[in-house]
Amino acid sequence: MQPCVYILASKKNGTLYVGVTSDLIKRVWQHKNDLVEGFTKRYLVHTLVYYEIHETMEPAIAREENIKAWRRAWKIELIEKNNLEWSDLYHALL
Repeated sequence: MQPCVYILASKKNGTLYVGVTSDLIKRVWQHKNDLVEGFTKRYLVHTLVYYEIHETMEPAIAREENIKAWRRAWKIELIEKNNLEWSDLYHALL
């Protein structure tokens, strides 16, 4: 179990989704294959553009809630700090 906060995007500067999981590879795979009902499936939000690893779920959940409350511009700044091109980071995890 490796708690992570992650951001998915539909495209560069597109629709964003912030989530938390204990299994990033599995969860992103589920999003990419539309196995997760709801927002990401409805708006085709499948590209992993940002993630951060936490020691336990408690701080990961707190961080997710914090990022969700941010302005969109702050989320974009967070993404572009490490992923200027909005590349899909999923394949690097495999």
